[in-house]
Amino acid sequence: MSGRQSNKLPNNLPQLQNLIKRDPQSYVEEFSQQFRHYQSNVHIFKLQPDKPNKELAELVMFLAQVSHCYLQQLSGFPQELSGLLLSYHTVLQPDLRMTFCKAMILLRNKNLIDPTCLLELFFELLRCHDKLLRKTLYTHIVVDIKNINAKHKNNKVNTTLQNFMYTMLRDSNPIAAKISLDVMAELYKRNIWNDAKTVNVITTACFLKVTKIVVAGLKFFLGKDEGEKNDSDSDSEPEGPTTRDVMVKYSTGRKTSKNKKKMEKAMKVLKKHKKKAKVEVFNFSAIHLIHDPQDFSEKLLKQLESSKERFEVKIMMMELISRLVGIHELFLFNFYPFIQRFLQPHQREVTKILLCAAQASHQLVPPEVIEPVIMTIANNFVTDRNSGEVMCVGINAIKELTARCPLAINEDLLQDLALYKNHKDKNVMMSARGLIQLFRNLDPQMLLKRDRGRPTEASTEAKIKDYGELESKDYIPGAEVLEVEGEAKKEGEEDGEGWESASIGDDDDEDGEWVDVHHSADEDVGEVAEKLQSIPVEERKAKAAAVSGSRLLTQDEFKKIRLVQIAKEVNNAPGKGQKRKIVLSDDEEDNRGELLTLRNIEKLHKKPKSDKETRLATAMEGRSDRKDFVRKHSKLNSHASTSNKEKRKTKNFMMMRHSQNVRTKGKRSFRDRQIALRDALLKRKKQHH
Repeated sequence: MSGRQSNKLPNNLPQLQNLIKRDPQSYVEEFSQQFRHYQSNVHIFKLQPDKPNKELAELVMFLAQVSHCYLQQLSGFPQELSGLLLSYHTVLQPDLRMTFCKAMILLRNKNLIDPTCLLELFFELLRCHDKLLRKTLYTHIVVDIKNINAKHKNNKVNTTLQNFMYTMLRDSNPIAAKISLDVMAELYKRNIWNDAKTVNVITTACFLKVTKIVVAGLKFFLGKDEGEKNDSDSDSEPEGPTTRDVMVKYSTGRKTSKNKKKMEKAMKVLKKHKKKAKVEVFNFSAIHLIHDPQDFSEKLLKQLESSKERFEVKIMMMELISRLVGIHELFLFNFYPFIQRFLQPHQREVTKILLCAAQASHQLVPPEVIEPVIMTIANNFVTDRNSGEVMCVGINAIKELTARCPLAINEDLLQDLALYKNHKDKNVMMSARGLIQLFRNLDPQMLLKRDRGRPTEASTEAKIKDYGELESKDYIPGAEVLEVEGEAKKEGEEDGEGWESASIGDDDDEDGEWVDVHHSADEDVGEVAEKLQSIPVEERKAKAAAVSGSRLLTQDEFKKIRLVQIAKEVNNAPGKGQKRKIVLSDDEEDNRGELLTLRNIEKLHKKPKSDKETRLATAMEGRSDRKDFVRKHSKLNSHASTSNKEKRKTKNFMMMRHSQNVRTKGKRSFRDRQIALRDALLKRKKQHH
């Protein structure tokens, strides 16, 4: 009984709180007693608001916990607590202030406070110099807005909260403005406020005077798509030909080394086509939602030219401007001379600047604007006085620039850069070969004849379009395969052939095996592709136009068309010899999307040698978990004296130099060696006799 008597409710708030939640009506008197106690503590607190008050903190949390049980009695409690925070938040003791804020969050979770009123209060509290408090308030604001839009978007509440956030972004207090920007960016990433209005308000943050806010705005637009890491590079796409289709086409029939090489090249071409056809998913597409990207980029460039910020901030501005120009295909001609000044090998972060130059180029930029940039890179980077890594980076940058603006490079410079294909440095050699491979696909006529490689059907049709030229066709390229296939099927039915020996190879002098296979639709495409080579180009276009305009095509028919288009990049051009060897370049991945990465510029095929300090650090890092390999001589008696051999190790060398154990042989003269060799030969001769 004594234990039960000592458990008195007025002094045990957690127990009273638990009982009230179970049966509020039975404990009205006890609650009223605690509420009066709270009111008296508030009067005492107002006399000395800067003093800690543990009892008031416990009573506030108690009332917040049971507030939903006594709505009438506590109707004014949220407003009173909010008033205390507004009036005394600058002088409140930190723990007591945090308790008041947690009580307000608890009341908001019980839906007893309007979210707009609480948001205004919390942004006022962000002016306090309390990092833990700011972190708590920031987390609550984000989670609360997320919960409001959990089931469906509450546009009415969102509009009110957004308008308040936009005003706070221009607040005189930098901390409140920065957190307002962070909240909007976080809600955009969580797909809660992912509208164009939010994005265009964040653009204004890039022009404020506070560096932290400017950097946060730039980081928002330069953010990486987190979904890219989780994307699975699946080869199974029902719309186009699969890996199996290509393998069936080139692996059936006679198994020769020539067919094997053809299949390897076809697989690379298929991979390239899949990456081109793959629809880019932009989970972080803030740049696409900007209303006036031209005006935004011009203002950013003007700010960049007169900026006195740190170099890292300037680099971020360059990156954002280049992305805007490249993605929206803007005209910002003053940006190229500005960036050209930084294109020096010794420049800090020069690879990022080269990346900006490549990102800001596109096919609508006049070639005479990009050409000086390419010439500057060629003169400053691609010279024999620089290291191999510098030359490699320069050639890679020129390659990315010309891939987007092919008209900006002339034949003389291209042919000069192609000469580095035999450079002693492997990185330079592979970069030059990558540039050659690019123009084999774009326009082989710009290369020297020896660099064009073996012509294929696709390369003979390749030609760089003139500036502003649009390529529009009134037919589906490759659709002629359907008509030729139909004719081939009719001939096959007339001949009555069902099973036959299939061979794609044409080299009878090579050893191989013959495999009897049944002709499927995929295998027929290979035979049809060979028949297409004998048809003139104009006739093929006419057939394709006839098929394209006569009916709707199915997905299987589109697959056949794509297979034939892939075969064009593998098969030799009709009437061309086979003297030159097919060069299978690893640079054919051609994964240029809207955004470039540093990997495109810093593509080193051979890892550079590490200096002595790096190698030593790596070696020591590997020895961290290992014991030292030192042989320790343990004595049976630790107090025993040392031997004469051990004593000699500690003696001065001048004392031991005449000793027989230390004395070494001097070098013999040439005459002495002659005599010794003569005596040895004479001795050997006597032994044989």
